[in-house]
Amino acid sequence: QVQLVESGGGLVQAGGSLRLSCAASGRTSAMGWFRQAPGKEREFVAVISWSGGSSNYVDSVKGRFTISRDNAKNTVYLQMNSLKPEDTAVYYCAATKISKIFLVVGREVGQYDYWGQGTQVTVSS
Repeated sequence: QVQLVESGGGLVQAGGSLRLSCAASGRTSAMGWFRQAPGKEREFVAVISWSGGSSNYVDSVKGRFTISRDNAKNTVYLQMNSLKPEDTAVYYCAATKISKIFLVVGREVGQYDYWGQGTQVTVSS
C-alpha cells in the first residue's frame, strides 16, 4: 500500500501561482491530480506517465498548469499559474500501482489506486 502526502495548498490572489507537491511512500506508475469544488463532482485535472514522457490536462487548465514528477523522490508536482477563482477546489493527488506501468491511465477516478488526503486551494478575486 502506497500513501500519498500532499502539500502546497493555500490562499492566493487571482493571477497568482501555486505549486502543489505530492510525495508517495513507494513507487507508482501514473500520477495525477483531481479537484473538487463545492457542490461539484470530482474533476480530472492532469496526469503524467511514469517516465514523464506524456501528460494530459483538462482543457480549462491547459497553458496555465504544468504537471511534472521526480521519480527519485516518488513525487509529483502541479505548477499552477494564472490562477482563477474558478480554480478554487480541494485538490487530490492520485496514483496507480507500479504494476500498471504499461497501462495508459487517463481521467477516470476508477483507474487510480492511491489517493491523497486533499489540499485546499482558494483563489480570491
